[in-house]
Amino acid sequence: PSVSSPQEPSLYTVKALLILDSHGQRLLAKYYDSTFPTAKEQAAFERSIFRQSQRAGGEIACLEGLTIVYRSSVDLFFYVVGGSQENELMLLAVLTCLLDALGHLLRKEVEKRWLLDNMEGMFLVVDEIVDRG
Repeated sequence: PSVSSPQEPSLYTVKALLILDSHGQRLLAKYYDSTFPTAKEQAAFERSIFRQSQRAGGEIACLEGLTIVYRSSVDLFFYVVGGSQENELMLLAVLTCLLDALGHLLRKEVEKRWLLDNMEGMFLVVDEIVDRG
């Protein structure tokens, strides 16, 4: 009988970080591994998690063997994607840190218009929070 060994701990916990608008259109998407190697696969994944988060109304979802934590703010949806064995609290900490940092950067509630006016700051925040996954 084969015994499955527990997954080795890894510092690389984030597979993707996404910011979508209220229509499910991508504002920012950073993929940190090869789970979705092509733009077409990424777009399909983004559509499916947007649809699921519209229905679910929670903060945590499981989709295609991945753990996804998400929140909405005014007209934006923020997603942090990890593996199926990933600790939801760690992913939620990344999401909370992202929203807090963007809130401080913008000095107000995070919404699409302000985020588009401050794209360079948004990319800097994302790159500082998640270093290659």
